[in-house]
Amino acid sequence: MSGDSNATVRDVVIVGSGVAGLSAAVYAARADLDPLVLEGPEPGGQLTLTTDVENYLGFPEGVGGMELIQRGKEQAERFGADFRHGTVEDAELEDRPFELELANGDLVRTRALIVATGASARWVGADGEDELMGYGVSTCATCDGAFHRGDDVLVIGGGDSAMEEALFLAKFADSVTVVHRRDELRASEVMAQRARDHEKIAFRWNAELLEIHGSRDDGVTGATLVSHPDGHPMEKLEGSAAPEATTEVKRETVDVGGIFYGVGHVPNTDFLEDTAIELDDSGHLETREGMTTETALEGVFGAGDVMDPDYRQAVTSAGTGSMAALDAEAWLEAQAVRSASRALAEPTAQ
Repeated sequence: MSGDSNATVRDVVIVGSGVAGLSAAVYAARADLDPLVLEGPEPGGQLTLTTDVENYLGFPEGVGGMELIQRGKEQAERFGADFRHGTVEDAELEDRPFELELANGDLVRTRALIVATGASARWVGADGEDELMGYGVSTCATCDGAFHRGDDVLVIGGGDSAMEEALFLAKFADSVTVVHRRDELRASEVMAQRARDHEKIAFRWNAELLEIHGSRDDGVTGATLVSHPDGHPMEKLEGSAAPEATTEVKRETVDVGGIFYGVGHVPNTDFLEDTAIELDDSGHLETREGMTTETALEGVFGAGDVMDPDYRQAVTSAGTGSMAALDAEAWLEAQAVRSASRALAEPTAQ
């Protein structure tokens, strides 16, 4: 690694500043571990894209995603957590203390490491998604589905994630249309059949989302879909196929009140790929069996969506964040006891 190493060795460094990272920071700071939180390229994580959070305990009237994150940061700072803008590019975890290289070349050294980098939802690249994400466009049906009671909504995708989104949304929406770029689902047969059997769920085969209509004031009001009989219409529209294929691409505008992306999430673990940290096939951080956030590498702990491919909720992320801080505190105390025991066992020089 390059860059100047900071002489200070932290007890705990937390990588990520979403709900999991903030919860870990609160607990670590209250334990007098003087944690450093590296905020990453998107401070606050996915929750900053959610306008209203109604299912987080303690906010019966709901709370804005950005407000919840800001409150969490202020709470952690109140107890002494230190925040720093920085993205980890590389991690050296073979020696101790651990060394993290930031994008600007700086090195951060720490005895214990909590990875709370989250997972980034895949977007589809439709026109208007940047403006309307969080204003009728969502990557989380369980987070935002209840806002769409009585709406007609679209779900983009064809895997298990999309089927789960569609089935959940069917509890609230008048109709759910699954838009898939092929004529065959990637979802497991069980999930696919549940969606097919539901009276509120319909399918638009060989179709993709081209444009989202609406505004932040009005929310999503409609969408433009493109379709082609052979599937993958965007590829043909963008000219990667024969000219005659492009002419067969059809456009259609539909009126909808919400659009949900169900095309999966990518855990933010690139900086761990060449380390001893174990990742599963999808790139999620693997933790030891049982109720723990410990990884296979002593002193490294996981929290939030980066190690949770199933629940992906703010409240569960907060829970694993607190667990990671408690696990790190216990591990550091054990190291201190071992060091003290070794020092007592060594013979005194005469």
